[in-house]
Amino acid sequence: MEVTLLLIVFISLLLLRVPIAFAIGISALVLIGIKLPSIEALTTVAQRMATGLNSFTLLAIPLFVIAGEIMNRGGIAKRLINFAKSIFGFFPGGMAAINILGNMLFGAISGSAAASASAIGGIMKKPLEDTGYSKEFGAAVNITSSTTGLIIPPSNTLIIYSLASGGTSIAALFLAGYIPGILIGLVLVMFAVIYAKRNKIKTDTKASFKTFVTSFIDAIPSFSILVIVIGGIVGGFFTATESSAIAVAYALLISVFLYKEISFKDLPEILLASMKTTGIVLLLVSCSMALSWALSYNNIPQDMAEALLSISDNKYVVLILINILLLFIGIFMDITPAVLIFTPIFLPAMEKFGVSPVHFGIIMVLNLCIGLCTPPVGSLLFVGCSVAEIKIQSVVKTLIPFFLGMIAVLLAVTFIPALSLWLPELFGF
Repeated sequence: MEVTLLLIVFISLLLLRVPIAFAIGISALVLIGIKLPSIEALTTVAQRMATGLNSFTLLAIPLFVIAGEIMNRGGIAKRLINFAKSIFGFFPGGMAAINILGNMLFGAISGSAAASASAIGGIMKKPLEDTGYSKEFGAAVNITSSTTGLIIPPSNTLIIYSLASGGTSIAALFLAGYIPGILIGLVLVMFAVIYAKRNKIKTDTKASFKTFVTSFIDAIPSFSILVIVIGGIVGGFFTATESSAIAVAYALLISVFLYKEISFKDLPEILLASMKTTGIVLLLVSCSMALSWALSYNNIPQDMAEALLSISDNKYVVLILINILLLFIGIFMDITPAVLIFTPIFLPAMEKFGVSPVHFGIIMVLNLCIGLCTPPVGSLLFVGCSVAEIKIQSVVKTLIPFFLGMIAVLLAVTFIPALSLWLPELFGF
């Protein structure tokens, strides 16, 4: 009864175009109100929202958002593109591969898929069109490759999963994201090469060794942030939260004093944009934490776990079922609330099958990344189409092969745990 009521209330609110954070909060209130008087239910929701934000780990989110905003405006994207161009420019599909590699690098550095799609997509739009790619193909490449920023660390989504899963090691999750993220990039590059050969897309002349060295040296300060942040976490020099503060300081240092693309007078605008993004994310987190508590209070995660276990005693059958459910959920729900709501529902069942929380976290995030590219709620779809100046319906058909490639990587990650767990185990996590 509780699950049915929750679904009716939540879906009805979404259909009425209630903002998703409010829809989640109201659903939590209704679910708690089944067993508690209205005043106590209101008080409980408020307490759980406040308690949900009372986490040192969450401090990393606003700091990584600020770092991403600084990087977005500080000339880092342009230098990464120049470096990628010196490597891939003369290959078939090279210009699209530059877009993909640029998104992988910038997304990994900034931790934001939307910032990556906006920054790299804006820079690559004209070069892709001038080379002969259609607007639709260029948008599809940019949209799908920007998801790698949520898998390759540092990733705010993996930090949120750590919170929702009850404290899974952030360092282990960060390490686990590398191989799946790189696999996604390689699959997208393969499609770009096939498209370029079929459509006889022209290529650039091969960059000279001097150009390669110059672009590499110019991009070294940008790469260094990955070494500092991830190396510091893995080496035990600082926590993920502390690394986010270091990322802000380093991004500010190279953007203001080295690249000189921004000045201190730009900081109020950067901080305001960061505050808006952070406010949206943390409101989602607080409402989702209230709903997670309400679900647990009504014993729903345990009941769902038992229901999944009753379907089959084969963990791979259950994993396929969960993947299908998450793919469906990702079509209608953004990644942050989906991670917060469904982690406590699905993870208990996975743990009973012996699936590592780190492995399941990568499966979940990778799965929901596909939803970010799909209508009607895909936020990256909106960003990518806005940057490319095309309508959403015109790019959906072009996206289908990319979806299939991403699903193939998802299945490989699902059934080959070593793709996620090899690096964490190598470093002792």
